[in-house]
Amino acid sequence: MRVALSLRARYTIWIVLILTGLVTSILFVVQRREVRMITEETKNRGVLTARFIANLNLRAMLLWDIETLQSNVEEQIDDNLVYIVFYDRFGRPLAGSRDIRGDRDIFENSRLSPDAGPDAMHVESGMFHVPGRSSRVLEIEIPIFAPESATRWGSVKTGHMLEDMHREVRNVSRILLGLGLAGLAVGLLASFLLGRRIARPIRNLVDGTQKIARGDFSHTIESDSRDEIGELARSFNGMTRDLLDMRERMAEANRKLVQAEKLASIGRLAATIAHEIRNPLTSVNLNIQKVGGSENLDEVEKEHIALCRDGIDQIEKFIREMLDFTRAADLNCDLFPVPQILESSRKILEGVFQKKNVRLDVKAAPDLPPVFVDADKIRQVLLNVLRNACEAVEPGGKVAVVMDTNASSGRPMARIRISDNGSGIPEKDWENIFEPFFTTKASGVGLGLAHARKIIAQHGGTIRVLKKQGKGSLFEIRLPCEEGR
Repeated sequence: MRVALSLRARYTIWIVLILTGLVTSILFVVQRREVRMITEETKNRGVLTARFIANLNLRAMLLWDIETLQSNVEEQIDDNLVYIVFYDRFGRPLAGSRDIRGDRDIFENSRLSPDAGPDAMHVESGMFHVPGRSSRVLEIEIPIFAPESATRWGSVKTGHMLEDMHREVRNVSRILLGLGLAGLAVGLLASFLLGRRIARPIRNLVDGTQKIARGDFSHTIESDSRDEIGELARSFNGMTRDLLDMRERMAEANRKLVQAEKLASIGRLAATIAHEIRNPLTSVNLNIQKVGGSENLDEVEKEHIALCRDGIDQIEKFIREMLDFTRAADLNCDLFPVPQILESSRKILEGVFQKKNVRLDVKAAPDLPPVFVDADKIRQVLLNVLRNACEAVEPGGKVAVVMDTNASSGRPMARIRISDNGSGIPEKDWENIFEPFFTTKASGVGLGLAHARKIIAQHGGTIRVLKKQGKGSLFEIRLPCEEGR
């Protein structure tokens, strides 16, 4: 079964492989170079030592002073220079260190040819064996010439211990290995952090697409980077905003379609009711008025007749409201100041507010522009909302109206906020109260706010209920200003 690796895991694995190969190659090249340099340095140092010994013993060679040669050999031997052998011009040993005399291959054999020139030398490495010890040495043999003489007087062979060179090579190898491991660790850490930086926004994009697939178009991806990932995140957020806006427009279109179907059904129902009820109701009303005008009725009968007339008036009012709601009335729009429309509404309801001892506070922004509306229709809306607010508060309550401007969808809107400190409307009913025949009042028919929203929508505005601090309700009405027509 194949195991699915994440992008971050694959990225980290590839970086590890690339870094490992790169660091290994670099270490191999550097180590070879360092070993070559150390070997070359050891060789040069050995050649210089051999020439120094040759120059030091040149006089003894010229005088054929074998005893001095042997004495000098014993003095020159140390831990790094393990043996010295002097040869005559024919390659026969003249003097040498005691430890080497038992090794005939080293002591008796000169490595230089008889015709070797002043710059000739022989360099090779090999094993040197003495009782209790075996060591690898670098053997160097150079010829000995007298000054201003073309005749070779002999040669000198030196054996140099390679232990220091090997130790230095091992130290360099350990240092290079440590540096390589440190570089690899830093590279791995950097690849881990970079992989997380790359994978995290991609993971956010994947989560975002999954949330959108579940219908959450409000989800956005936070990204402040300016690279391709940031551009992709910003494009994704733009797409989600477009999808959310499209869904809201579709929902609004669907709501309007349903509303239109409701209005059509209510219109047919209203026409039927008006036809079936109004004619006999008119006859009943006339007969009751005729009976009520009789002088033979006592007070109890007159009270019953008055109740009948009130009931008929209520039925006619219901039919009239239903017909007004379903009728597509034309708008007679003109420029009107919002405070003027509100003032006319306030005067009509002034007696109602005074009777219930409800205070009405009005505040208007000084720079409030006029609105292009049908003033009578907007007055109907304000009367309906103000009357509902007055009915919702207790005696001695308060209704406040605030008028100002606010931008919506890039155009200026006049905003009217009507609030009260009454019992309030449950949040679950905020949208339902604008539906036909939905009411929370025992005596209402549920067409007032539905008619208000229809009028506001005809003007290109909105009406809605907002959350209010404290108790009570808050209605907000928005109408396009004159500049936004």
